[in-house]
Amino acid sequence: MTTSPSERPATTVAPRTTGAEGLRIAVRAPVRGTPLEGAWHPRSRDLAVEAADLVDHFPAEAGRPARLLFSRPDWNAEPGVRSLHRVRAARGPVKVGSFPSDDTHLMVVRLSPDRALRLLVVPSDVDEARGRRILERAAAPDNQLSASELLALD
Repeated sequence: MTTSPSERPATTVAPRTTGAEGLRIAVRAPVRGTPLEGAWHPRSRDLAVEAADLVDHFPAEAGRPARLLFSRPDWNAEPGVRSLHRVRAARGPVKVGSFPSDDTHLMVVRLSPDRALRLLVVPSDVDEARGRRILERAAAPDNQLSASELLALD
């Protein structure tokens, strides 16, 4: 018997330690009616570098990223330069796009055509301890707070 993502128990993947410094992420199975499935705490505002790291070290038990949608204000952007449309990850290129409207502090990780995870993007300048608390809160199965609300709480 197979279960749909909404029927699976909500499980948190603890912040991971992979690569040189480790991917700081907490995700859980989707729970209907919640605004987020977790959070990611990148180490910089360089979208090309951080998105490639996210794709290459995304928790295997959560799925494999096929596309990323990001909030432009969360990342460094040079005036007059077009937004990034593809990330060169070690596992291969992944399409990326930005939200048509500002949805600050959100990254949507598409795992398949019918499955996506909404992750709060913790600003890279947030210290490690505060970032860890935000990751845990965002991935809690009973979390009803948006990305902006979670960042304002702590």
